[in-house]
Amino acid sequence: MEILKVKQGFLILSSLLFICNVSVWMTHAQGLIPAKFDGFVYKDNLPHADTIIIEAFFDPLCPSCRDAWPPLKRALEYYGPRLSLIVHTFPLPYHDYAFFISRALHIVNKLNAPATYPLLELFLNNQWRYTNHHTYNMSRAYVVDHTVEIIAKAVGEDLFSAIKSGFNDINSDLATRVSFKYGCSRGVTGTPHFIVNGFPLPNAGSALDYEGWRSIIDPLINKQDQSGDETPYLLMKDV
Repeated sequence: MEILKVKQGFLILSSLLFICNVSVWMTHAQGLIPAKFDGFVYKDNLPHADTIIIEAFFDPLCPSCRDAWPPLKRALEYYGPRLSLIVHTFPLPYHDYAFFISRALHIVNKLNAPATYPLLELFLNNQWRYTNHHTYNMSRAYVVDHTVEIIAKAVGEDLFSAIKSGFNDINSDLATRVSFKYGCSRGVTGTPHFIVNGFPLPNAGSALDYEGWRSIIDPLINKQDQSGDETPYLLMKDV
């Protein structure tokens, strides 16, 4: 009888601890939910019922992302409002300044959203400035100050102070972390990583050329046009 009482007490205590842990986890999870959907929308073409939605996870210092951007941009220009692109920053840990550059994009997006994609292109085309080898003998303070100057020249000298103070703002740090965590939640492990209408494309980590994008998007648009249904479709096929 005594043993039975001990077991019952243990079960009750275990149940209470489990409930407490679940409550703490739920509270913590709610605190991690961002106020708005993550990412940078290309040319303010927000997703709606009849657009094909592309989510791209980019590390601004990733050479494959640099190679992936021109054909994707060409496809966006070709299809116009039929496509909606959202880029999420996903800084890879083996690029020393990837998080810093990703944070810069979040800062500029808040200050002057239309300048975000031109700045992304600037970083993609000047990755050599931030390679581990190139910055090996540079202090972090020097890299930060030099980058702030580059950004200000690109997006507006009048924003110099706001850009510099942005790197001391906890919100820009949190926004960059949210982007990374969102990528992790979607199974992203490398860049570039593309998700079309909610489904990941194969060959993650490799650039996709223009013909590859056409082979994916054309069937989706044809399917929409033939059915007259505004619900997005995804034709699963290898690229």
